[in-house]
Amino acid sequence: MVNCCGLLTAKKEPVPLTHIEVELQVKDHVATVISTLKYENKEDKPLEAVFVFPLPGDAAVCHFSAQVGQTHIVAEVKEKQQAREEYDDALSSGQQAFLLEESEQSPDIFSMSVGSLPPGESASIRLEYVTELAVQADDGLRFCLPAVLNPRYQPQGSEGVSVQVTSVPASLVPYSLSFCARVSAPRPVSKVESSSSLEPLQYLNTDQTQATVKLAAGHKFDRDVELLIYYKDAHQPTAVVEKGQASAKPGTLMGDPVVMVSLYPEFPQSVLSSPASCGEFVFLMDRSGSMGCPINNSKWQETRISSARDTLLLLLKSLPVGCYFNIYSFGSRFEHIFPTSVEYSEKTMEDALKKVEQMQADLGGTEILQPLKHIYSQPCIPKKPRQLFIFTDGEVGNTKEVIDLVKKNSGSHRCFSFGIGEGASSALINGMAKEGGGHAQFITGTDRMQPKVMQSLRFALQPAVEDISVTWNLPKKVSATVLSPPITALFQGQRSLIYAQLSGQISQSAEAAEGFVTVKYSLAGQPSQNQLHFSLKSAEDTGLTVHRLAARTLIRSLESEEGAHRQQQNKKLKKKVVELSVQSGVSSSFTAFIAVNKDSGESIQGPLLRRNVATAMFCSTMRSAPPRQGPMMMACSAPVPKMGALKKCRSKRSAMSAPPMNKPAEDLSPKHSHRDPLLQLVSLQKASGCWLLDAALASALGRTSEEVEKSKPGPVNKEVWATILALIWLHAFNMDAKEEWELLAAKAASWLRAQNVSATCMDAGNALLGCSVQKDALGV
Repeated sequence: MVNCCGLLTAKKEPVPLTHIEVELQVKDHVATVISTLKYENKEDKPLEAVFVFPLPGDAAVCHFSAQVGQTHIVAEVKEKQQAREEYDDALSSGQQAFLLEESEQSPDIFSMSVGSLPPGESASIRLEYVTELAVQADDGLRFCLPAVLNPRYQPQGSEGVSVQVTSVPASLVPYSLSFCARVSAPRPVSKVESSSSLEPLQYLNTDQTQATVKLAAGHKFDRDVELLIYYKDAHQPTAVVEKGQASAKPGTLMGDPVVMVSLYPEFPQSVLSSPASCGEFVFLMDRSGSMGCPINNSKWQETRISSARDTLLLLLKSLPVGCYFNIYSFGSRFEHIFPTSVEYSEKTMEDALKKVEQMQADLGGTEILQPLKHIYSQPCIPKKPRQLFIFTDGEVGNTKEVIDLVKKNSGSHRCFSFGIGEGASSALINGMAKEGGGHAQFITGTDRMQPKVMQSLRFALQPAVEDISVTWNLPKKVSATVLSPPITALFQGQRSLIYAQLSGQISQSAEAAEGFVTVKYSLAGQPSQNQLHFSLKSAEDTGLTVHRLAARTLIRSLESEEGAHRQQQNKKLKKKVVELSVQSGVSSSFTAFIAVNKDSGESIQGPLLRRNVATAMFCSTMRSAPPRQGPMMMACSAPVPKMGALKKCRSKRSAMSAPPMNKPAEDLSPKHSHRDPLLQLVSLQKASGCWLLDAALASALGRTSEEVEKSKPGPVNKEVWATILALIWLHAFNMDAKEEWELLAAKAASWLRAQNVSATCMDAGNALLGCSVQKDALGV
């Protein structure tokens, strides 16, 4: 059976999918998602409805069933080809059948086929999956229910048949969504935010550890639904032990208890306060046509490529003196600014910025594999660890091939990836970061790219953690088999998850059922460790969530290993994946869920009409107008703020620091004269960290050149005065955006410390700008 779809809406045919109902159950940092899809055949002939849709790339699909009239049919996991043949045989016999399968190219795309739905008949499809929730820069846990599935670009000469996506502009999605979430955790739930309108958060108990929230009524499933969940004291290590399935054989993954350990490493402050200055920073920027789309559908004028240009400006200004860097961009072909990475200096930085300003979304398709191969072919610079930053809207058909290449070269670099806009592939973005020992970020809704990217730069500047090992101390006759791949990256405050199968005789008494796990590593040449003591008693009411996530983790590891082998070994690994998938009931790229209604009585007669259900498409190279979307909304017991912190920050910049209505400096281009005041100031900083005293700086500070010159204390060096003013301005008027400018300000402070700045200079700067920033606050 081939997954190919025509354009549904062009024929004005009825849409068999009418409504989607989603129930989200969050327990600490793990989510269970139950989706009910309601189909109705309003035509006079039997239908086959095919729906190609996205799911989170690391989701473990563990249940698929259908309700037709009074008949309930539960699907089984079977080898994919066998499942397809059973489905086709059922349709040929006039039986109702249901098939759910994962794309072989990308684990975040699924295809659902509802076959032989008689005229006038309705069917409810229940789909269930579990997933881990990623930790964001502000310690929130991110859940995303994907709605947008942009057509995936299939690179030239790539192997395999890609899944063809039926899509319509997001505003024309013909089915609706109802969504409710229940959150429970050992710690109080402080707030829940979303890019969509929410009803008020409802607490279910007095200690606020349980709460529910719903989407506001009338929501169309025309964009991704993102929830950000915040707990008090989020960085608490935990361990959950889940007992095995009673019907499963002891000694198997599903029959034995499984423990899920969540660790948040804490690094010594002495290491974090002195970031590594050595390194090679390689930036790879997507310039395919879809990067010309808006970064979110409430601000049509701010495109993905324009936001990326601003982000590259911040990155280049924040790089440490003594590093090396280069910038690549790609579409159907790729370009680079320098033939090889160059040393960071005023000249190389300015040369790069001139090229960055000219970048447009004008390079065609999304051929990410070739520039990656070229980057990896370049020899690494001795004693300069390579840090690779990849920016893409993630619409490629060769996801697994790209991830395999990153994994193959993981020993020579760390990879930080950024998914831009609605529809970015979570499998691609998360997979590259995971295999490259880095960190993944998604920029959707009203997010700003800059703070998320700067957090990743701070991670990249941390010394690489080496010699990571995990040891278990358990009672006698109890052993742990680790199911997760080895930990390759640790970052301050970022969670690391470990799954392990527990074998042997586990006592359930309070005294004996205890153990601990220790993660040892070397950081900046110093041995360190983090340890978690936990109870081996099984947690109550966890179902099989931990087992399914563990099975998914192991399946993904085997699939990755399978991709690196060929022929005989390939077959053995594939057989292992199929066996594990069938045993655990968790989907894989080699299996599918198949359900056949054998009790439907008479065979369904007549030719079977195929109807392809359209998925939301946010943007395809600017061909469609943007749908409307509201601002980031918050659900909490307190009044809802009108804007998020970053929005307030940008309003404050405009109100408190806008340049006066005088003639702009002659060396400012029209682009610069309308630039955000913060970015305007940042663009003037030199590679060494200082600023020059000129008309452009005065304009960025909202003052005239005469005011700035006259206020300078007589003996003070002009560059020192300019740099003091810039730092005071940042601290006085832009603290809400500190994560964006913190690194470049630290570089400026370091430059100032060598200049012996006086208190008189600080007082004069405060007087000029009308604030009272202390010298210590600047780090000088």
